[in-house]
Amino acid sequence: MPTKNPGEPYYRVSIDEAAEMQAAGDSVVVDVRALDEYQDGHVKDALFIHVDTLLGRIDELPQDKNLLFICAIGVRSGLAAEMAAAMGFDTERLYNIEAGTPAWIEAGKPTSYGADA
Repeated sequence: MPTKNPGEPYYRVSIDEAAEMQAAGDSVVVDVRALDEYQDGHVKDALFIHVDTLLGRIDELPQDKNLLFICAIGVRSGLAAEMAAAMGFDTERLYNIEAGTPAWIEAGKPTSYGADA
């Protein structure tokens, strides 16, 4: 079950919860890592927007879906969720996948490599 820590404008979700949300079709995974990290393996169908460019590309995030931010260990993705909240996104639709991409891949969740979605 998603949790919310005091003061955080987003929910924290596990790998399994995120995979279920993505499979339901009402959520988009946003990978905010560096390009080389992304190419080494990422969530299948993830939207790639490096955290350093997020504010300039904020209009690329869908307003009508849950946004599941992911990085390597949950730090950059938490920052990205905070940025989205600051830019006016509904905080009830912002999520941080806490365990990160290496855990996603290790869990055998749908993964792509290289520039593939």
